[in-house]
Amino acid sequence: MPTSSKLARLIAAPAAALPLLFAAPVAVAAPPGSPPPASVGGDRLGLPGVQVDPLAGAPALPGDLTGQSWIVADAASGEVLAASNPHLRLAPASTLKILFADTVLPKFDRDAVHRVAPEEIQGIGAGSSLVGIKEDLDYRVEDLWRGVFLSSGNDAVHVLAHMNGGVQQTVAEMQARAEALQARDTRVVSPDGYDSDGQVSSAYDLTLFARAGLRNPDFRSYCATRDAQFPGAVDKNTGQRGSFGIANTDRLLGKYPGLIGVKNGFTTNAGSTFVGAAERDGRTLLVTVMHPTTYQKVYDETAALLDWGFAAAGKVAPVGKLVEEGESAAPTPTGQAGGAAGVPAPPPHPSPTATDRSAPAPARAADPAGDDGLGPVGWVVVGVVLTAGGAGAVLLLNRRRAAAR
Repeated sequence: MPTSSKLARLIAAPAAALPLLFAAPVAVAAPPGSPPPASVGGDRLGLPGVQVDPLAGAPALPGDLTGQSWIVADAASGEVLAASNPHLRLAPASTLKILFADTVLPKFDRDAVHRVAPEEIQGIGAGSSLVGIKEDLDYRVEDLWRGVFLSSGNDAVHVLAHMNGGVQQTVAEMQARAEALQARDTRVVSPDGYDSDGQVSSAYDLTLFARAGLRNPDFRSYCATRDAQFPGAVDKNTGQRGSFGIANTDRLLGKYPGLIGVKNGFTTNAGSTFVGAAERDGRTLLVTVMHPTTYQKVYDETAALLDWGFAAAGKVAPVGKLVEEGESAAPTPTGQAGGAAGVPAPPPHPSPTATDRSAPAPARAADPAGDDGLGPVGWVVVGVVLTAGGAGAVLLLNRRRAAAR
């Protein structure tokens, strides 16, 4: 359409729209950084700051929490006992491996053997944590998963991703799995959680992933394993294959009473993240803490929140819930849940196709004039007309009021 035609239509629009100015209120967008007004799991989980609803006899929350985002939830009922900015979108680091495991682990028999090809351990991010996989050697699937859970080995993740059809295929499946779990704060870019532009998740979503994963006995077993022997290289002299010990990098495992797992994470850009599950007196609690002020605090604050959760159970009213897969949830947030301290949330995106769930939305064809073809002069004219239209509307209203007196 010629620019002059567009301009004519825009000039005519204010007059036609005058009656509508008084028919409905104007919607005001939330300021950037504000959590969305409606969130998966309940409206209170979309509000900023700490959300807790104590009843008589409820203990006070720990007073020295520094995590930008955290949540305490009952794994069985899904009730959220307390939370702070649980939908804040932040870099997840290696806690994203929980989603990787929940997506890929059920696909391969733990006793299956896989020979690692050279290309399967290439393209791993610099500075990644590694378990020490060697090319052209055989590994059992269960050993690869121990490398993922204990050593947080990005090399083990990449081998399993290649077994699953490749890194991009696995990323697409992880994103699809997140959507199926209604984890709407999560955008997957790398399967191992390595720092990547645009890769975000939230304390709420990571807790959903952990809850789903723990329903798989193998997942539960791997994340609770404190140490193991991992296959090593072949001795050139004897021809025998050796092994070496690996230990779980989860610093609470074996120290916090009743801790089951699940996964810790740390990168320079993401800071510290931790998802923990613990059982006491038949109750299992899930706690996720993201981005406290120091590395050690992620463990200290998780332990403190677990202590509080076990003491507060039955003495607080839930402030939200962990949704079940396929369960109706709140509308998809349209605001940005990120903030000055966090990564801005990506804009809402259309549902991907069944064949490529990770495909980005198609880019709009560029108009050579820019700004929908109007150009700067056109928009100045439109602004003047809209201003005049608004003034005319006010004048018309005043005249009607005067006539009614």
